[in-house]
Amino acid sequence: MELSISSYSYSRAYSDTFTLEDAIRHAKKTGFDGMEFLDGLSYKNYSALDAMRYYGDLARENGLKVYNVDSGINLLAEDFREQIQRGKDLIDRTEAIGAPCVRCDTLGGGFGTAANGGIRQAIKTIAEGIGEVADYAAEKGINLLVENHGIIMQDSIVVEELINTVARPNYGALVDIGNFLCADENPVEAVGRMARYVKHVHLKDFHVKSGNEVFLARRGWFGSRGGNYLRGAILGHGNVPVYQCLRVLKNNGYNGAISLEFEGVEDCIYAIEASFEAMKAAQSLLG
Repeated sequence: MELSISSYSYSRAYSDTFTLEDAIRHAKKTGFDGMEFLDGLSYKNYSALDAMRYYGDLARENGLKVYNVDSGINLLAEDFREQIQRGKDLIDRTEAIGAPCVRCDTLGGGFGTAANGGIRQAIKTIAEGIGEVADYAAEKGINLLVENHGIIMQDSIVVEELINTVARPNYGALVDIGNFLCADENPVEAVGRMARYVKHVHLKDFHVKSGNEVFLARRGWFGSRGGNYLRGAILGHGNVPVYQCLRVLKNNGYNGAISLEFEGVEDCIYAIEASFEAMKAAQSLLG
């Protein structure tokens, strides 16, 4: 498994004196093999495509691979055809940055959407549009991914159903080992379900407190679907069984990149470096 980091992990560090270029250099200095990037990058007066090319080239000049781009469209919106075109434009930007994968979330809506047809109708609608985007991605040799992320794509069983409904060889899962807790799903069980579909991995950790206790903290925490409390953690410091999840993935044949996605309250440079040490430890244990 190669060690990656999402540019999102540096969100709290970005300022006039710390840019995405600095983040790229820091990632290399820390020891990461590569990075993934959020969509919509800008640089000077460059076009959207040229800005993506710039950062992809800069990463490679610094000895980093580019593993993935993170973005999304809303295929439950009224402008269905426009959303599909946005998905295809995203594929073009992914090609420009030189990434083999792109997360195209299908965010938006709840379980009662899609003409009141519930989640099954929502999946059918999403699959119709995302299948067209996946076919366009296949022409360019790019894998299109859905993450367990967002209101209706949080549960592993729902993500699995969407993947099997789309039924394209280049369409698979970006497994975020921490996000399952947002739906109060056991991460190990969920990762076990998703292991056969995984094409990229996010490593995220959370501190977890039961919603059944008096909770006094007011900053940095948010609620899960079932009313538990979550706060982003330095990898290995929280309650996500990180090593067990990685072992499940490895035992199911996954040997791709594992990408840190930190969103805690700690100083993110310190947190990234501490998380990298945990990633190296896991890599060593897994062989």
